[in-house]
Amino acid sequence: MEIIAEGKHFRLVEDSELPEILEYLEQFLPESLKFHQTIRTYLNDRVWQFYFYVTKDWPDNPVCLHFPGCTLTPNDDTYESFGIFCPSNQIECIDLLRTEDVLIDWKKPLYLNFTHKAIVNQIESFYTLDGGTMEKLEGDVYVYNKLPEDLQVDELQSDEVEMRPLTIDNAKVIHDLYPASEVECVAVFEKLIETLPGIGIYRKDTGEIAAWMVHSYYGAMFSMQTKPEFRRKGFGIHLAKNLTKQVIFRGYRPFVVIRPENEASRNLYTKLGFTKAYEMIRVTMKPQLKSPLNDYQPDGNCNENDIETLQRELQDMCSNGFGKSTEEINGGTNGILAAEENSN
Repeated sequence: MEIIAEGKHFRLVEDSELPEILEYLEQFLPESLKFHQTIRTYLNDRVWQFYFYVTKDWPDNPVCLHFPGCTLTPNDDTYESFGIFCPSNQIECIDLLRTEDVLIDWKKPLYLNFTHKAIVNQIESFYTLDGGTMEKLEGDVYVYNKLPEDLQVDELQSDEVEMRPLTIDNAKVIHDLYPASEVECVAVFEKLIETLPGIGIYRKDTGEIAAWMVHSYYGAMFSMQTKPEFRRKGFGIHLAKNLTKQVIFRGYRPFVVIRPENEASRNLYTKLGFTKAYEMIRVTMKPQLKSPLNDYQPDGNCNENDIETLQRELQDMCSNGFGKSTEEINGGTNGILAAEENSN
């Protein structure tokens, strides 16, 4: 797909500019953490191909974007999802997006991976005015602020399992059990396992993977999963401690995104020294569905071609879930045609 060099309000950033942007974002930590760490993993490890944009008058309007925002979308379109950051004390700058119609096609569904709640609220303030709807999934950001020496890593209590780095062969299993597999592809897990810290707990006798945790391209420690038959064995805290140490060693800042209702994860990470920093939301944005009837302007001379066109459009509406059967549509439009013939 062709990469857009310039939007209405934004310009594509050269890779050579990213270290300076990274330094600028540091003054807004921890709320800039996800975007900040996305740039860092991109510069250090090039886990995924992202395209970064800043406003044309950056940093006067300090809004930055990256496309895509996640690695899997329904149409595999680079500009179908995006990541975004803007300092909360200048949140009104987000309104630039409303008229950004070069980089962002607001007439199509769009996808935001976990984004600061204040930014989502600001987008919602204009998106819903235009008839769009937003499906949301909330998450709380917990950040590790202690020294790595404070983490006491214990040995696994079972002689039947061992802890070791993940391998690319594990990517498919990890992706299949990943709760957000609809927004991240298998290929990105392969790349993460290959380039960033990832830890698994394996059965010694069969080599089967029992539990795992991965370091994401946006910096978070994520996808901690344990197969059902291996749960309640204390594997989670071993994974979290070890991966936290490795993430710090690699020069990243450990953080996790926890669903508000996930009390077990919250208790685990607060026990390790993670503290809540702010709230994020993952969003699917759906534009207002527009009926072709809104654009149909009869001129008093309705002919058979008009009826056939209207019939096709109504059938398209049916296929898009508007709730009328084809028989009902045909009956209605045939009735219109019969009325036309009788009037003549």
